[in-house]
Amino acid sequence: MKAVVFAGTTEGREFSHALAALGAAVTVCVATDLGAEEQGQAAGITVHAGRMDSEEMTTLLRGAALCIDATHPYATEATRNICAAAEAAGVEYHRLLRPASALPAGSVVLQTAEQAAAYLADKAGNVLLATGAKELPAFAALDPARLYPRVLPTLAGISACEKAHIPHRNIVALQGPFTMELNTALMRQFAIAYMVTKDGGAAGGFAEKAAAAVACGVRLIVLRRPDEAGETAETILQRCRELV
Repeated sequence: MKAVVFAGTTEGREFSHALAALGAAVTVCVATDLGAEEQGQAAGITVHAGRMDSEEMTTLLRGAALCIDATHPYATEATRNICAAAEAAGVEYHRLLRPASALPAGSVVLQTAEQAAAYLADKAGNVLLATGAKELPAFAALDPARLYPRVLPTLAGISACEKAHIPHRNIVALQGPFTMELNTALMRQFAIAYMVTKDGGAAGGFAEKAAAAVACGVRLIVLRRPDEAGETAETILQRCRELV
């Protein structure tokens, strides 16, 4: 059985290995070289690195028995394209769902990064931005000197910070997920008053972020996760067992 897994996430990597262990021929699609590096090499798994449009996804999916979408919960455009490509290729589609997290009391929940920036506009204090480099333009109206973006240690991540006029001393270029201890150290080192983040679930280290925020008295601002339907890894693997 041939299966295509759109990954780039912790659960996507874990699922692809479990699927290969069943004897399936697995193609794992990741958007970047960093994603390919994290995926690594394993028997039964072929890695395809690089962003694809819906048409390219459709071509890749032809001949596959299953399409598993294990992309990030906030990657809604990618999910739309993957779903459309699976339908066009006539391939059975499954969405691997990442469970949502419990939020600490006092969390501010907003819909978008722009709303988070508006909320922070009249509030003093440094801000740890853990929303990803793509969200930086939303905070352009805030003083860059008070922003501490945590981005991937790639040229794209650093370039996005430079384009947003973030002082180099404020750039935190690290690959997560992070422990509570490291989150706490960063918050104290940079005198953080607010942290803007997405609910990345257990795989994204959200509990460790939340615990550190509580310990440091940092107000947590969470961008609301898009509503979606999906299945657990075990449910999808059971369907895979039926097809292998």
